[in-house]
Amino acid sequence: MPVYKLFEKADFPPVNFAREDGLLAFGGKLDTEFILEAYSRGIFPWYNEGEPILWWSPNPRTVFFVDKIRISKSMRKFLKKNEYRISFDENFDEVIKLCAKSREETWISTEFIKTYTKLHREGIAHSVEVWKNEKLVGGLYGINLGKMFYGESMFSLEANTSKLALITLADFLKERDYKIIDCQVHNSHLESIGAVEISREDFLEIIKNQLGKNVKYGKWDIKKG
Repeated sequence: MPVYKLFEKADFPPVNFAREDGLLAFGGKLDTEFILEAYSRGIFPWYNEGEPILWWSPNPRTVFFVDKIRISKSMRKFLKKNEYRISFDENFDEVIKLCAKSREETWISTEFIKTYTKLHREGIAHSVEVWKNEKLVGGLYGINLGKMFYGESMFSLEANTSKLALITLADFLKERDYKIIDCQVHNSHLESIGAVEISREDFLEIIKNQLGKNVKYGKWDIKKG
């Protein structure tokens, strides 16, 4: 299959035109228009700094069902200790920077940080923070459209803190009629927490249903612990 080139408009081809590895298109812009159109179609940007912008729609798609997060016995003991404070949208800027720093190689470039921080200011991108005393020790961030949450990245400076952020987010979303957290592509760490692969067709059907549900955009000002 050819890879499509995008120009000034977010005119994405049908996702079933993607290559076997999920690559659908390149080019375009990393701005609000492109990001929102992409996510609403089951597409996301993923590329290294210095490369053209690459847009992906893999099949299968890796997701968490919010009512099926896997919590091990050791993790349950960890949760009972209640040693951490958890917040939403308290320090998005630092969360996305720490997500970038936590990897030797990362797609979270300066351009990514600028665009997703702008989406946060617009009430579309959100973060979950895990604090020990006044230190940020874990967290995650992602995009919210309708009642779909698209997870982007997470980090841990202490053991299990990214899992704590994820479990808290899943509980928060479950209470509000969300079905899944998108985590894009498979890895063994995500699988160990309960991530599963579903077909692109099933993923798009979930998007269709969840994007049609009303949601109030803005800051998620919730604190626990």
